[in-house]
Amino acid sequence: MIRLLQIEFIKLWNNRASKVLIISYFALLTSIALVAAIKFDIGPVKFHLAEIGIFNFPYIWHFNTFVTAFFKLFLAIVIVSMMANEYSNKTIKQNLIDGLSKKEFILSKFLTVISFALISTVFVFVVSLILGLIYSDFDELSIILSDLEFVLAFFVKLMGFFSFCLFLGILVKRSAFALGFLILWQVLEGITRGLIRWKLFDSETTDTIMGFFPLQSMFNLIKEPFTRLEAVQTVADQVGEKINLNYHVHWYEVLIVLAWTAIFVYLSYVLLKKRDL
Repeated sequence: MIRLLQIEFIKLWNNRASKVLIISYFALLTSIALVAAIKFDIGPVKFHLAEIGIFNFPYIWHFNTFVTAFFKLFLAIVIVSMMANEYSNKTIKQNLIDGLSKKEFILSKFLTVISFALISTVFVFVVSLILGLIYSDFDELSIILSDLEFVLAFFVKLMGFFSFCLFLGILVKRSAFALGFLILWQVLEGITRGLIRWKLFDSETTDTIMGFFPLQSMFNLIKEPFTRLEAVQTVADQVGEKINLNYHVHWYEVLIVLAWTAIFVYLSYVLLKKRDL
């Protein structure tokens, strides 16, 4: 397995575009720390983002994993390009001639997907931990270690999304078309939601059905954290609104994404196995 990973990372590091995208991605993950430095001091208006509680434990795990998940598109481009380059440079054919089986080839790509997801998760965990230790009003170990379910959900979410990108890269063989198909799929899920809601069910039933779709199931793993903020809750109470949402990561949502991950990897293998290279 280590040999397969080494082969993939050598390919990626020797590709200039992939190298730039990977470095940019982790730079963006780090940039969330800059949010802590944002201050507004205009006459009587004084506002410091770090003081409104976004870096408090355990809320920081929820906030940071939700926000940084939007940066995953950078690695999505790397993954679909990784597959497109295999076809355009004919390295896939050379790898198979050199003795690599198709199963090992897919395994090497999936190991790369897991590596990207794992490294991203560890990176976000460390950045969040440092920010929390600096700015959080709470430093009890039990509070720091609570809500770590969001970190696990972040890993599963990235692994599922990158597996989908891997499948699209093999299916389409051109990075631009694969990314276009990804956007099209997102639009189709949105249209499907609208049709189901309009023609058949209420919003709650519609949400349940859409939770089984790949991109929506990945999004559902980490709900939006903004209404969880104490400041938002206070404003809502003052205007007579009650925000009572379930922000937890549910085991069945994790299983749905893991199932889609397995499906995408299996379909990638079946497609490669049947395709004439």
